[in-house]
Amino acid sequence: MSSRHDKEKAVNVQVLLRCRPFSDDELRSNAPQVVTCNDYQREVAVTQTIAGKQFDRVFTFDKVFGPTAKQQDLYDQAIIPIVHEVLEGFNCTIFAYGQTGTGKTYTMEGECRRAKSGPKGQLPADAGVIPRAVKQIFDTLERQNTEYSVKVTFLELYNEEITDLLAPEEILSKVALEDRQKKTLPLMEDGKGGVLVRGLEEEIVTNANEIFSLLERGSAKRRTAETLLNKQSSRSHSLFSITIHIKESTPEGEELIKCGKLNLVDLAGSENISRSGAREGRAREAGEINKSLLTLGRVITALVEHLGHVPYRDSKLTRLLRDSLGGRTKTCIIATVSPSVHCLEETLSTLDYAHRAKSIKNRPEVNQKMMKSTLIKDLYGEIDRLKAEVYAAREKVGVYIPKDRYQQEENERKAMADQIEQMNASLEANQKLISDLQQKYDSELQHSADLSKKLEVTEKCLDHTSNLLSTTKEDLKQAQYNLREKDFIISEQKKAENALTHQACVLRSDLEKFSRDNASLYSKIARGDKLSATNRSVVNTFQTDLASKLDVLSSTLNASIDQQNKHLKSVEDLCQSCVDSHDKATSELKKKILASKSLYLSHMEAFQNVVLLHKASANATLEDISSLSAASCCSLDQLLACVEGEAENIFSDIQNLLTTHRSELTHFTRELRESFLISLDRTKDMSTFIIGLFNKYVEETSKLHSHSNNTHEAQMKSIEDFQMAYEEQSKSEEQKLLADISSLVSKHITRQKELVGVRLNSLGDAARGNKAFLDEHTSAMECVTKDAKRKWEIFAEQAENDCKVGSSSSAAKHCRMETMLQECACTVDSAVQQWKKSHAAVNDLSKKHVAEVEVLVRMAVENNEQHEVEIASSRTMAEEHASNSSKDITQDIDNLLDEARNSSLRVVSTVEAHLAELQQLQENHSGQAASINTHADKAFQSSYKDYEPTGVTPVRSEPSVPSKGAIESLRAMPMETLANEFRENHPYESSKEPKPSLIPRSPLATIN
Repeated sequence: MSSRHDKEKAVNVQVLLRCRPFSDDELRSNAPQVVTCNDYQREVAVTQTIAGKQFDRVFTFDKVFGPTAKQQDLYDQAIIPIVHEVLEGFNCTIFAYGQTGTGKTYTMEGECRRAKSGPKGQLPADAGVIPRAVKQIFDTLERQNTEYSVKVTFLELYNEEITDLLAPEEILSKVALEDRQKKTLPLMEDGKGGVLVRGLEEEIVTNANEIFSLLERGSAKRRTAETLLNKQSSRSHSLFSITIHIKESTPEGEELIKCGKLNLVDLAGSENISRSGAREGRAREAGEINKSLLTLGRVITALVEHLGHVPYRDSKLTRLLRDSLGGRTKTCIIATVSPSVHCLEETLSTLDYAHRAKSIKNRPEVNQKMMKSTLIKDLYGEIDRLKAEVYAAREKVGVYIPKDRYQQEENERKAMADQIEQMNASLEANQKLISDLQQKYDSELQHSADLSKKLEVTEKCLDHTSNLLSTTKEDLKQAQYNLREKDFIISEQKKAENALTHQACVLRSDLEKFSRDNASLYSKIARGDKLSATNRSVVNTFQTDLASKLDVLSSTLNASIDQQNKHLKSVEDLCQSCVDSHDKATSELKKKILASKSLYLSHMEAFQNVVLLHKASANATLEDISSLSAASCCSLDQLLACVEGEAENIFSDIQNLLTTHRSELTHFTRELRESFLISLDRTKDMSTFIIGLFNKYVEETSKLHSHSNNTHEAQMKSIEDFQMAYEEQSKSEEQKLLADISSLVSKHITRQKELVGVRLNSLGDAARGNKAFLDEHTSAMECVTKDAKRKWEIFAEQAENDCKVGSSSSAAKHCRMETMLQECACTVDSAVQQWKKSHAAVNDLSKKHVAEVEVLVRMAVENNEQHEVEIASSRTMAEEHASNSSKDITQDIDNLLDEARNSSLRVVSTVEAHLAELQQLQENHSGQAASINTHADKAFQSSYKDYEPTGVTPVRSEPSVPSKGAIESLRAMPMETLANEFRENHPYESSKEPKPSLIPRSPLATIN
């Protein structure tokens, strides 16, 4: 029974669906999306168009991962539990299934290498299922701190040939192309329903890094090629197996070995040769891939439909996956699809196969734990067997038979294995059929027992029902007799009821008449009460309205007084702000005038310094010329002393020329000094005039300031007088207002308007006078400024003319000096011609003298030009500063006038607003008084009413009331009397004796 229970403990194959995102080519071609994933409801919807109509096919899987799902999400949700089961001792298989280019290899392997710089050796985000499972296995084993061993194998199935991807390189390099068939690894039956690969290398690893290196080494050997659908398409199936042995200790101290195995399968994708562009060898590869996948599909179909024969042996792929499909292994299938419409046919095929695979049931079993001694014994036996085989092969002492016979025996053995497999399948089907028939037989026996029990209960119910039927018939006859008795009683009572009803109708008519009379009386009383209440409400309403209107009127007057006080305060604030702005503008104007004055003084001082410098430079030049002339004269005297006799005539001529030259220079110096003195006098006159102008500015400013102060004091006094007069008049009129509200309000408003008008006129006159005074002083200051500007321009023009005259005079003098020097040179030349002995000395001395004089004259001319430039720049700066000062002062005055004008406008606008509010207040007072009169007339003339008779009051009458005996005569006889009378006239006759009832009850009782 326990083995049967274990067989029934079947679990379905877990199927996951993963949809990849669009590729770059699909995005460039704008391929429509036909696959929609719902991760939460675990559904995949495929949109399909048939005959112009759009249909949606929905598939449900164990888990669904859309295009945005990450590698980590898939592993955390689906693979982690499977790895835990492997560590618990189960055999588990994970393989990817789908069309080429849908991401099977990416899902299984991804990026195998670890992140070199990541913390704690974390895997990259693109790492697939295999590296993540390896890392989880070793992390768990290290945490458990137990002894373990891990072995891995990695094989490839290419064109139905199995190749070991972990075989050493030197062996693979020796495999020639024609010997490849001999070197392919054969599949062997293990005798337990599974298969094993003979000669497959098992690598023992101790950490995850070794597995990663083995995985990279094997993946590099896998056959891949570029197709139109995938740049790196896998052309073979791969199976990566991890076998784990973990040592455990029992409470008795025995050591057991727990074994678990994880198979990670990466299938090659199915492809359409016309779309993938496969040719020649690639076409054969595609054909073998499609053939093996087609066999896998037929195996899935046979397992789902519970067929007698499952074609495992039709392909090596299905033989390798035999234990994973319908065996003792827990299996997880990851189906990968493309969302593009171009792959719709392959996508539907993949979804159909995956949906069918959900129905496959495996019966996973925990691998039997072996004792350590048993495992060691088995290993020793295996070693001895292998040694014997090696010895037999080396010594050739084994059994050797012809190749044809060996092939025949192998074929017979395979045929027998197939027959045994079919018989096992048939036996399993028959056992399943027997178990189903046994279950049906047990259910039929149980159903028969249930029917027997129901029959016994039904017979008992029949007897009970027969007894009840006889009793019910007698009860029915008794009930019919009772009904006739009741009908007789009811008919007698109905006669009495009719008589009472007639009497009640008569009394009702009388009662209605009296009720109408009472209603008329009550309505009359109600009309009187209503009229009284209406008149009282009219009086109360009028009294309340009158009191409220008087309160409103009083509050309006108080608000008017407060508003007028506020307006007066605002007028006072405006006047004060106007005076403050005038004071501030005046002080700023005074500061600017003082600054302009100091600037003019500094310019005049600089100009005088330039003149003095020019004078000193000219004097120095003249002194240099005089000293040079004196030195020249001394040298000439010495020379002439040597040749006195011979050069007397020439010396006299030269002396005459030098005398003339000296006189010319003296005259030139005197003229230049006189011109400089004239310029200095004119500059002093201009400075005196500017100082007087500034003094006049200061005087005008002080006058303006004093006038502003006087105006401010006068305005303040006027405002104070106005405020006192207003307060006195308000107090006097406040007492008079209580006598006659309407008339005094109008008079009060008129007087206030007159008083405010007088005060405002006086304020307006004062403002206009202030404006006229400011305009007069402004025009005076403008005249002064224009006069100063005109005189400054005249001075500048004169200074410029003087400079020009001085420059022309200097040039003329320079020309005359050059002429005289030329004449002197001619005289010297004639003397040289006459006296050859003194030619060299006199010529050198003359040239040196002429050069020095020219240098001095040139320096004097350059100094004159520099002084002329400095004078012109000083004049320009003085003009600019004067112009800027004039503009600033004019601008300040304009601003002051604008401020005064704006202040006047603000005062006028405030007064106009106050007048408008007073006018509005007068209108409101008049309207409220008229409203009070109208309301009083309406209340006492139209709303108050007197009582008016209607003529419908009833006349007094006596009621007609029946006597007590008349009423008693109409009463019906008691029910007992009527029942006795009926029994005497109609006696009851029973047909038979009633049988005793199984359920005692009273007559006419309800049976439930």
